[in-house]
Amino acid sequence: MERLCGPELPFWVANQTIHTDRPDLPVCFQLSVLSWLPCIYLWAVSPVYLFFLHRNNKGYIMMSIMNRFKTVFGLALWIVSWVDLFYTFHELQQGHTQAPIYFVTPLVVGMTMLLATFLIQFERLHGVQSSGVLFIFWFLSLLCAIVPFRSKILQASSQSEVADKLRFATFYFYFSLVVFELILCCFNEKPPLFSSTVTDPNPCPESTAGFLSTMTFWWFTSMAVKGYKMPLEAKDLWSLNKRDSSLLVVPQLLREWEKEQAKATREPIPSSQAVYSKPPPEGANNHVGGFAADESGPEEVEVLLSKQNAAPRQPSFLWALVKAFGPYFLIGSAYKLLQDLITFVNPQLLRLLISFTEQKGVPEWWGYALAFLMFFTAFLQTLILHQHFQYCFVTGMRLRTAIIGAIYRKSLIITNAAKRSSTVGEIVNLMSVDAQRFMDLTTFLNMLWSAPLQIILALYFLWQNLGPSVLAGVAVMVLLIPLNAAIAMKTRAYQVEQMQYKDARIKLMSEILNGIKVLKLYAWENSFKEKVLAIRQKELDVLRKTAYLGALSTMAWTSAPFLVALTTFAVYVTVDENNVLDAERAFVSLSLFNILRFPLNMLPQVISSIVQASVSLKRIQHFLSHDELNPDSVERKNISSDYSVTVVNGKFTWGKEDSPALHNINLMVSQGSLVAVVGHVGSGKSSLIAALLGEMEKLEGDVAVRGSVAYVPQQAWIQNATLRDNILFGKPFNEQRYRCVLEACALTPDLEVLPGGDTTEIGEKGINLSGGQRQRVSLARALYSEADVYLLDDPLSAVDANVAKHIFDNLIGPQGALGGKTRILVTHGISFLPQVDNIVVVVEGRVTEMGSYQELLKQNGAFAEFLRNYSIEDIIEEDEATEDLIEDEELFPEDALSNHADMVDNEPVVNETKRQFIRQISVISGDSEAARLRSVRRHVCTQRKHPEPPLEKKQPAGPGKLIQTETSETGRVKMKVFLEYAKAVGLLLSVIICFLYGCQSAAAIGANIWLSQWTNDALQNQTQERLNIRVGVYAALGIAQGVLVMISSFTLAMGNIGAARKLHANLLDNKFRTPQSFFDTTPIGRVINRFSKDIYVIDEALPSTVLMFLGTFFTSLSTMIVIVSSTPVFAVVIAPLAFIYIFVQRFYVATSRQLKRLESVSRSPIYSHFSETVTGSSSIRAYNRHSAFVLMSDMRVDDNQKSYYPGIVSNRWLGVRIEFIGNCIVLFAALFAVIGKDRLNPGLVGLSVSYALLVTMSLNWMVRMTSDLESNIVAVERVKEYSETKTEAPWEVEDKKPDSDWPSQGNVEFQDYSVRYREGLDLVLRNLTLSVKGGEKIGIVGRTGAGKSSMTLCLFRLLEAASGDITIDGVKISEIGLHDLRSKLTIIPQEPVLFSGSLRMNLDPFGRYSDEEVWKALEHSHLRKFVSNQPASLELECSEGGENLSVGQRQLLCLARALLRKTRILILDEATAAIDLETDDLIQSTIRTQFEDCTVFTIAHRLNTIMDYTRVLVLDKGQIAEFDTPSNLISQRGIFYGMVKDAGLAQ
Repeated sequence: MERLCGPELPFWVANQTIHTDRPDLPVCFQLSVLSWLPCIYLWAVSPVYLFFLHRNNKGYIMMSIMNRFKTVFGLALWIVSWVDLFYTFHELQQGHTQAPIYFVTPLVVGMTMLLATFLIQFERLHGVQSSGVLFIFWFLSLLCAIVPFRSKILQASSQSEVADKLRFATFYFYFSLVVFELILCCFNEKPPLFSSTVTDPNPCPESTAGFLSTMTFWWFTSMAVKGYKMPLEAKDLWSLNKRDSSLLVVPQLLREWEKEQAKATREPIPSSQAVYSKPPPEGANNHVGGFAADESGPEEVEVLLSKQNAAPRQPSFLWALVKAFGPYFLIGSAYKLLQDLITFVNPQLLRLLISFTEQKGVPEWWGYALAFLMFFTAFLQTLILHQHFQYCFVTGMRLRTAIIGAIYRKSLIITNAAKRSSTVGEIVNLMSVDAQRFMDLTTFLNMLWSAPLQIILALYFLWQNLGPSVLAGVAVMVLLIPLNAAIAMKTRAYQVEQMQYKDARIKLMSEILNGIKVLKLYAWENSFKEKVLAIRQKELDVLRKTAYLGALSTMAWTSAPFLVALTTFAVYVTVDENNVLDAERAFVSLSLFNILRFPLNMLPQVISSIVQASVSLKRIQHFLSHDELNPDSVERKNISSDYSVTVVNGKFTWGKEDSPALHNINLMVSQGSLVAVVGHVGSGKSSLIAALLGEMEKLEGDVAVRGSVAYVPQQAWIQNATLRDNILFGKPFNEQRYRCVLEACALTPDLEVLPGGDTTEIGEKGINLSGGQRQRVSLARALYSEADVYLLDDPLSAVDANVAKHIFDNLIGPQGALGGKTRILVTHGISFLPQVDNIVVVVEGRVTEMGSYQELLKQNGAFAEFLRNYSIEDIIEEDEATEDLIEDEELFPEDALSNHADMVDNEPVVNETKRQFIRQISVISGDSEAARLRSVRRHVCTQRKHPEPPLEKKQPAGPGKLIQTETSETGRVKMKVFLEYAKAVGLLLSVIICFLYGCQSAAAIGANIWLSQWTNDALQNQTQERLNIRVGVYAALGIAQGVLVMISSFTLAMGNIGAARKLHANLLDNKFRTPQSFFDTTPIGRVINRFSKDIYVIDEALPSTVLMFLGTFFTSLSTMIVIVSSTPVFAVVIAPLAFIYIFVQRFYVATSRQLKRLESVSRSPIYSHFSETVTGSSSIRAYNRHSAFVLMSDMRVDDNQKSYYPGIVSNRWLGVRIEFIGNCIVLFAALFAVIGKDRLNPGLVGLSVSYALLVTMSLNWMVRMTSDLESNIVAVERVKEYSETKTEAPWEVEDKKPDSDWPSQGNVEFQDYSVRYREGLDLVLRNLTLSVKGGEKIGIVGRTGAGKSSMTLCLFRLLEAASGDITIDGVKISEIGLHDLRSKLTIIPQEPVLFSGSLRMNLDPFGRYSDEEVWKALEHSHLRKFVSNQPASLELECSEGGENLSVGQRQLLCLARALLRKTRILILDEATAAIDLETDDLIQSTIRTQFEDCTVFTIAHRLNTIMDYTRVLVLDKGQIAEFDTPSNLISQRGIFYGMVKDAGLAQ
């Protein structure tokens, strides 16, 4: 420096600067260091910055006035510097030789100003609206210029005149220009041309926010204010930043993942292919066998093989994530590094501050400078830390978006085998829980390197402070790490276990809620409730163990810093006589130990969190590596050839490890023909359709389908959308075509009945449509899609005979709307066979015969055999019937016929067969006009299955809204909810817990005050006398604190688990007792959400929140107490700070709580849309709507992130503001210590300032915990809301219990009985009066909406009477308990519902019957052969919803249930829908023989089933129209006669 400044200008003069009351810096220092600092910064940063701008070009911004000013000022600054430079040259010419620094500095500054000006323009051209780099530059320049500013004035005032006038002038000119530049830099430019912000109706202000606004998150304030004024709604949310949207994020991850997969496949696995191609055949006679067959899945086979060869390289999902999101995340890491370094500045400043209070006669300004420096470093740390968090959270958010997107896309294309290995529930879990875990991990991930760094730095400074004694403390830490690690590992294991229980419980709950109607009808609630509670008990046991561990780790956590301090101090003092523990050493060490505490606690957490995420990673990777359907297994080329569908030597299986379901299929379907596929239950008809769609694995052969495909599945798949959307399915609306479609599918009459016509919202799974309506909507969708090839999987079985005829004639048949298209129809209805071009007969997975109706008769195969077995003449006399008969045969396998003979011992075969024929004839006759009328009558049937939505006269809720929108409470969470929770915990316990927390804080304060007394011994030189007592008391206080912590977290955990148990039990109890109408108007997802998300919060999130809240609250409180007691004047500041604190907190809590609510409300649509997609994936693929559904899912995820993102930012916004308050506390504590320096001893100063340094953290956490507590307690509120819904009547009424053998006769009487579905709706049954004697068989018929089903529901009291009574054997059913009533009646419902579990459990959940009785029931329901063929026999596992049984088999199981219960009264909601006539016949004949002496009510859809009943009840508009024997009714020629005539059973 001597060379640069010359001898006259010294670089540093101590007496001028430090040891004086009016400090000043020497000129040389000003000219060199202060001038160059900003320049060095700008030149260092600009290369990186220019590169960054070059890569992220946002389009250019028009030149604005502000920009012009900036540029002009920049050039002016350049000119000013050069004026200085030329003046120096000028002086040189005059003969005044100046020091070289006068040449160097202006040159450097001038060049830098040019660079700054260039940057201003460069940024404008690259669309930067506000520049951080330049802001920091101008800010630094200003800071550095303040010193010369002051010193030049001081010099001028001390001398009579200014020596160097020109430089004096140019400097002040320079200074004012820099100030202007800084001010201009705080404002924003307009957004770039053509940017999306201009077009977006509600853009996120972040994109246009300035640098300062971004650093302090000021741009969020508008939302905080809005949220405070009134609860936020979805429309107030800002649109998602483009860079966070699914549109950009998901493809980013998928690209990397595909690269990974490509890498992995390049390294082939030898020999495994051979094993796949032909798995060993298993005895699978039917697709049940296929499903239940060895579930070990392809993965295991792969693993076994790979052991022999080099292990195959799994594609690494982690690496894909790192490559996609790593770079952005690294920016956050850079911030973290900076923050870690700044953290250690404050303990050093504290040391200086304490030593300042110890010295006498030092300049005052030192103290003030130290106080402000502490404040400034703390503030800087705050800003940097929150930037780091922001980057981490945004990364987490993108991860979640990307993972959900990837899983969704994958789930649309996985094979059926893969789909079986992960149920819908599990995949939803991947999306919710596992994606969430990644999100949580990103926040902490940087701790992995940052924690060790902080520990090393802290130890370094401690060593400086205390020397080798530190090692004692380190030893304690090292010992605590394995303890923490062990606890973390154990907790992890428990968590896995608990996840399994939770999965099992949710799966069971979802089935229970799906089948709740059946549970109610069978009075099985208790059995299932026990099952749920058993799982719940296990779950809570695991939770309890976790809580014990948690209490231990909390103790380790709180005591660790203290134990470390204790051992260190004790060792330090005892090792050497001369070591004196003074304030400076003690409190600096304490503040360093406090810094240490955080990384030490975080490490185990981060590690366990990483372990969790790695489990999630494996699960996700496993799912994403599942086999995909091969899109090329079916050729889709649109070549004009004569054949639309060809299969050559096809061999297909459902899963690689299953035995093939279809063998050697050869099929040619010519263009425009109609082919019927027939075969009995489980023969592989649906599999054939699936093979044509490419849903099955093709083992051999070729399949080609020409042109587009429309598919109607056997069980209609209906979306939760309007009826019109369900039919259009993404095609543009065309009025005329739409009308034709509705007409052809007989939907026009239904629309008149639906409350909102075709804009009626259909509930999940089409819950408010009858089975027939669903099927017809599905058909309408196919017709509207105008495809080339139509694959119809048994669409006619779910509808009535005459509707089926109408649909066949107008839609499928030769003259129908699809005439000329290629149609493949799976059917059970024989009446249509003569009209089809070709018939394909499928038996046990093979095509046995194929040809036209006539050809098959001639071929004399199974089909003809079946025809011959019925000699027609004996049975029917009517001629016109005989003409139609030939068409009317149904395919019966030979063995079924022999069964017939055996079953019907008590009736001659002929009679049975006659009935069989009459039934079939009833299908055909009746012209289509009459059929259409009937279809109008019956098919309007919303009521048959579910109550219609209330039709308000005003209809405020928009047309046809069935599903009420989920309410999210607004406003503050009421104190009542906290009270409810406290009550659930136990009020006394709650008080005890708070008291314990108070005690533990008191112990901690006591220990520290004792420490400060101890350090004061050093001043009086009495250190040695009191040593033992000092160490002893300090230790005692600290250990007491640890023990108290443990006890308090123990009691808290116990209280929380007790509360969780109570709340869940109440919810469960209430849901089992909720009337059916609730489930009809509430989507199941919403109820399940209560059981999964909300119970999870109560189980796991809430306890930890309460723990943290109490902890931070007491810490903050004790800090205030300590500071006020050491510097009482601090009390003055507390009030304004507290006011600001509460003010900010109210703003934040109001906004953030509402954001959380919005987030949770917008979350369920993601999952419900997802599960809807998974169930309908085959339809989605068939119609090629794959990309549209992906878009829909992305939109829902983006909507969810739209409310999540402001939630993250609100935390940052709050953090910056609250930590600012904390920093003010530090500032004031230090200032007051400086002011009262003479009165205070150094021990107290150390105590109060080191406490103040701690407070920032606790204040911040306290607000966060308050808000978390409020948003988590919402779960209690939501669970309460559903635990208090109106319940149905009691299950058992003790004093009114009927006799055990009631009803012994089975007499049923209705007296003046009326009923309505819900309050405010019209009556569905009006004043019914009738009596039925025991043993009578009653058929119930009537048009749709006449109240047929309602009548049966009334018997079970699923609907309660509006007036009148029903009496059974003299007992009024309204007076007895529901279970007493329902367990004494039996129903065979229309839709067979099975639960996952063993077959045995499905028949007899309470285990009341012996195996023998169960087998007998199975025998009568013709399932014995099937069940005994299964390896597991009665323990055969039914999958979710009984998916692994065919629909017919499920129906027979329901019959077996009824046979087991064998009650006096049987209600049959005629389930003729999903079964072929053969199975249907079995059921009818079984009912006739087995329930001979019972009272039977049958809701008949096929009249011939009830023609021989005792009496027939005809309902019309909820009243009895006719009630007499069938023959009398026919002779009366009333409504019944009309129906019979329509059905062709009478003249």
